[in-house]
Amino acid sequence: MSTNTVAAQHASSDRHAVKASLSILLGASVWGIAWFPYRVLAGWGLGGMHAAALVSSVAAIVSLLAFRRQLAGLRPHWLFVAIGLAAGVTNAGFVWGSVNGHVMRVLLLFYLTPVWTALFARLFLGERLSAAGLSLVALALFGAGLMLWTPEVGVPLPGTAAEWSGLVGGMGFAVNNVLSRRAGQRFPDMDARVRTVVVYLGCTVVGVPAALLLDGPSVTIAAGAQVSAAMLVLGLAAVLVVSNSVVQYGLQRLPANRVSLLMLFEIVIAAVSAWWLATEVLSWKEAAGGLCIVAAGALSGLVHRSAGRRVLRQCLTPN
Repeated sequence: MSTNTVAAQHASSDRHAVKASLSILLGASVWGIAWFPYRVLAGWGLGGMHAAALVSSVAAIVSLLAFRRQLAGLRPHWLFVAIGLAAGVTNAGFVWGSVNGHVMRVLLLFYLTPVWTALFARLFLGERLSAAGLSLVALALFGAGLMLWTPEVGVPLPGTAAEWSGLVGGMGFAVNNVLSRRAGQRFPDMDARVRTVVVYLGCTVVGVPAALLLDGPSVTIAAGAQVSAAMLVLGLAAVLVVSNSVVQYGLQRLPANRVSLLMLFEIVIAAVSAWWLATEVLSWKEAAGGLCIVAAGALSGLVHRSAGRRVLRQCLTPN
């Protein structure tokens, strides 16, 4: 292979990595504020889990219609069943925890995800976390702890059902990311948007029984809010389908450990949105912690770019 060919391939890979990273950050931004419309729907009487189940069902229908042509490339495999179920657990844990608990504390426990991702990526993908990657995980988690810890709340350990919900949701999220990466490797020619359909079908399968179990079978929407609730459900479902489709692009092209770091950006968005929409005060510690998380995500990109350049130099160096 010629020097020019190797350099061109590396440059192309670099551009794809940047776009993939941006896609993950976009998805993180959407989920960093998604807790609010779920709370609005719950306040109108729909209930947190009923709202999650309804939004997931509408999102499944929207994705089936939008990506019906791409579904021809779907292959029967246990990976897609597992991805759907993991996505369902993730969605249920995130929504129920953020609606019924302290938003930022639930998200801290949810975003212990890098720990679970490192374990699952080693198990399913054979990915080893380098010393630099381990340091970045530590920096990101330190930032999350610094941003969210308060003397009143104490150490970030589950103390309520909502916090346990966030922790379990984070485990499901790690499994989802790792298995999506493996599915992309196993079926590289399959359109990544097919997994969006799988994700929301899984969210529906898990969300409906969870709603019946946690919120009960009956729902009474506040008078005069029915039309607004329907429009919000439809709008949120459409946004989530688009967001997840973009994220699937990144999941297929980035190592699972790097994805888990980039997704920590959601905590920054959630902190700002919680301060703005729910009057949760953003202290200097939270701001400093957010900067640590952003720095970890940015440095993650530099570490991977540097590793790629080392490989390129090895390819270009004459024997």
